Amino acid sequence: MPPDLQQKLDAIAAGWPRQGGVKPFVLGMAGGSGSGKTTIAASVVEQIGPDRVALIPHDAYYRHRPDLTYEQRVKVNYDHPDSLETHLMVQDVSDLLLGVTIQRPVYDFANHLRAEETVTIEPRPVVMLEGILVLVEKELRDLMDLKIYVDTDADLRLMRRVERDVTERGRTLESVFAQYETTVRPMHLQFVEPSKRHADILIPEGYNLGAVGTVISMIRDVVRRA
Repeated sequence: MPPDLQQKLDAIAAGWPRQGGVKPFVLGMAGGSGSGKTTIAASVVEQIGPDRVALIPHDAYYRHRPDLTYEQRVKVNYDHPDSLETHLMVQDVSDLLLGVTIQRPVYDFANHLRAEETVTIEPRPVVMLEGILVLVEKELRDLMDLKIYVDTDADLRLMRRVERDVTERGRTLESVFAQYETTVRPMHLQFVEPSKRHADILIPEGYNLGAVGTVISMIRDVVRRA
């Protein structure tokens, strides 16, 4: 870990004053690909307000690999933790907790490269980390105040992934199914599914109104006290 990042993490752990002395509330939202976690995260932002919640998707931090050809990039295992530059995400989240505005990367899923543009994210009372592997990484878990896992059946997750990758990311059905068999399912069983043991709350079957409502109420209570 870079020394400057370790210093920031130590400062956060020590209670370094930020945002008026109140530590931002960090929420982690994990679950399998197509579980509905992104929909839930978007609902939290909408109901709490984008002026109160900073949403940081883990998949914005896929490694930039211009050294590889497109054909080689297609074959990368994007469901393995090593495909993500998690140290950079930890760095950005740490900066937000210290009251520093960040430039969050943008990933081009069609070309499997990091885009040139970035997204400006300002510090907020709530920082939400979302992605299939956010509960796998201890560095991220250590920053979280609340850890949530969205637990959804495999057939429903596959159906949602196919719809997303074909309509939003320009993928073919053949490539989606091939990736699911070779990397998505094995990595889910090896990394994602076991990570739910770290969760404080399990949300069953994706967008569960009762569970989501409870989470939003908890966050609203935190924001009121911020």
